Amino acid sequence: MKPGKSLQVFDPTTPGRDLSAYIASVNSIAVLTPEQELELAKQYYYEDNVDAARQLVLAHLRFVVHMAKTYSGYGLSQADLIQEGNVGLMKAVKRFNPEVGVRLVSFAVHWIKAEMHEYILRNWRIVKIATTKAQRKLFFNLRSSKKRLGWLNNDEAEALAQDLGVDASVVRQMEGRMSNYDASFDGDLDADDDTTYRAPAYYLEDQSSDLAGNIEEAEWEEVTNTNLQLAMADLDERSKDILNARWLSDDKSTLHDLADKYGISAERVRQLEKNAMNKIRSHMEA
Repeated sequence: MKPGKSLQVFDPTTPGRDLSAYIASVNSIAVLTPEQELELAKQYYYEDNVDAARQLVLAHLRFVVHMAKTYSGYGLSQADLIQEGNVGLMKAVKRFNPEVGVRLVSFAVHWIKAEMHEYILRNWRIVKIATTKAQRKLFFNLRSSKKRLGWLNNDEAEALAQDLGVDASVVRQMEGRMSNYDASFDGDLDADDDTTYRAPAYYLEDQSSDLAGNIEEAEWEEVTNTNLQLAMADLDERSKDILNARWLSDDKSTLHDLADKYGISAERVRQLEKNAMNKIRSHMEA
């Protein structure tokens, strides 16, 4: 395909307000024979004939409508799904190589599904529920694979995980996510006084929390610890060891323990401790 080739979006690929009329319109477009399809594909691929590409797109719009119906269980607009699928169809036509020897519909199915899947994942839940490859695979297979309503039992979860090539824990996690529902944080605008209090904005508030006070306390503690470390750094090693042993250690030493350690009197240890404390206090008050 030549560089810079572009395929424009045509109005017939955008469903209007009357979806039934749109579906009837695309179903009335004639289906191409293999020979006609190959000729049009070559005209676009080799000659940049945009009208040929347009005919290819129009002839396959009915296929997009058919695929969109298979995703009707997600509660999303059928017209939006069709429009997203049409974007995928146009991408497929743009990349289709007639020399490969396959029909356009076989090549386009991947692109159409990809666009629809992305649309569903963006819009089916406010909170994105499928973030990994395994979760995406489960999202589009879990509903159709479940043989009954309700939660899966252990045997069903294990069997489904084996069929889909994922871990059973991923099946359980996705089943839980798909069973959740979206709720407004502030509550519905038309909610009455009897139900408004149920909104998360009301019951998640912690009345005992003082954000400003917590920040102030955390900052004060950080400054205090920093100043203490700087003050301790100015002490001699013996005074530093005495303070650590007397105040900072879990197993605190007595004056007599330190007197024996340094070969001085307990009174001298007390004096060294007092002098060190005065130096630290002066440093932190400066």
